[in-house]
Amino acid sequence: MNFQNKVCVVTGGANGIGLCLVNEFAKKGSKVAFIDIDKKAGEKALVELKATGAEGLFFCGDIAEKSTLEEFASKVIEAYGGIDYLINNACISRKGIITGCQYDDFNYVLKVGVTAPYMLAKLFLDYFNKGGAIVNISSTRATMSQVDTESYTAAKGGISALTHALAISLAGKIRVNSVSPGWIDVSANYDKDYTAKHSDADKKQHPVNRVGEPLDIAKTVMFLCHEDNGFISGENITVDGGMTKQMIYSGDYGWEYKL
Repeated sequence: MNFQNKVCVVTGGANGIGLCLVNEFAKKGSKVAFIDIDKKAGEKALVELKATGAEGLFFCGDIAEKSTLEEFASKVIEAYGGIDYLINNACISRKGIITGCQYDDFNYVLKVGVTAPYMLAKLFLDYFNKGGAIVNISSTRATMSQVDTESYTAAKGGISALTHALAISLAGKIRVNSVSPGWIDVSANYDKDYTAKHSDADKKQHPVNRVGEPLDIAKTVMFLCHEDNGFISGENITVDGGMTKQMIYSGDYGWEYKL
């Protein structure tokens, strides 16, 4: 897919899935503006992006802060005049009720994972070019959980709900969709042999017989952004190798629940 001269905004773009999104959109011709709290990684990513001849902008800041969001949006608009795609990727975890996630911890995660995406959509609202799209990165954890994950799970449930709400409010102007990754091994960004550390069980618990990589998510995000797929809005695509569709009963097919 060609995204020549499109402007793509990515949150949490210095590492992991976000870094892959930044690089892949740049490879396809986009100008990429990204924000991250990790200054060292962000500056490194920008240098490497520009070394390929791509155009980009890195802003270091905490998206839990309203002033950071406003300054970032202002810098992007000043640099490019408008945007085509907003990819709300950033989120964190401060665990949950068992390990004592406190009031401020819980609210901080919600600010990063839900409030910031809402505010960025609002700040960029009048600056989207025709055919613009928002893609939110949710998670399979929005609908299923492990122990002690309340802060992250709540944020991902929130971004999933925000997706369809924005899709209706912005109908006719901006398409809004989300992607829910499953197990994504972000070490694939820098380790060509990353699959070597995956056990047979790691692979075979996925119906596609492998663990996911960031490129799996980037390809899906690009699919949702592209104008050829302009009939899709308010939708979530789960990208987890089929793992959440597999029923598990202790004692069947080698699965065993141990107390």
